Amino acid sequence: MSHIHFIGAGQMTEAILRAALKRGTLNPDEVSLSDIDPARIETLKARYQLSNTQDLPDALAAADHIVIGVRPQDDIAGVAQLIKQHAAPQASVISIIAGVTLAQLSLMLGELRPITRIIPNTLTDTGLGYSGVACNAYVNRASVMPFLESFGKVMVLEERLIDIFTGFAVAGVNYVYYFVEALADAGVLAGLTRTQSTQVVWENLVGAVEMLKLSGRHPRQLMDINNSPAGVGINGLYELNKSDFAAGLQSSVLAAVRRTTELSGQK
Repeated sequence: MSHIHFIGAGQMTEAILRAALKRGTLNPDEVSLSDIDPARIETLKARYQLSNTQDLPDALAAADHIVIGVRPQDDIAGVAQLIKQHAAPQASVISIIAGVTLAQLSLMLGELRPITRIIPNTLTDTGLGYSGVACNAYVNRASVMPFLESFGKVMVLEERLIDIFTGFAVAGVNYVYYFVEALADAGVLAGLTRTQSTQVVWENLVGAVEMLKLSGRHPRQLMDINNSPAGVGINGLYELNKSDFAAGLQSSVLAAVRRTTELSGQK
């Protein structure tokens, strides 16, 4: 793997770094960090045995990929100026800054700079879940993809879909957690212990997803197999249908997408 420099050493940077090191995609000596908080850098160096001691100009000059992990309200233009001043022209920039477009980044970094936008999911430690990625025309995907795929699956998108992806896919794990909590509570309400109910929900969730993958069938087809006439399952689904569960879930996703679009427009 190439040398990667992270600008901004916050929680998302650490999650990406932890996953990439765990999977062996990165070696500790291939990583350098910069942050406004020197103590944070020292913490991550000690935690992950990072040995690179280059100062910022040298680290940028040596980097093949530069990950910008600062906040949207930070001095992004100042960061871009440092990259233009010290990084090699062919060094790619990977931005995890929410709401800052490829066009805006190109204006700051130079129109020929290879730039990738990624909206990371929060399941980096599992290697599961999709991160949304949009690239400009100068990105060598064969070079950048091994790093991006080291902390989860990657879905390459047209940039116009990034806000939708953020509200649906990245925020979507919330709905799974919410469903698991509610279903486990139902088991407790019916009389199982918390431990028993939680174990059943987890196994049913994982097993149902595997069944969908293995069978290639629509969820409705599998529900039909699982439900006998006037049986237990179909009576339960009848009550769920009356609750407007599907409409509530879909409205929640659309609200998250709207909020993502609003936040992007405030940049």
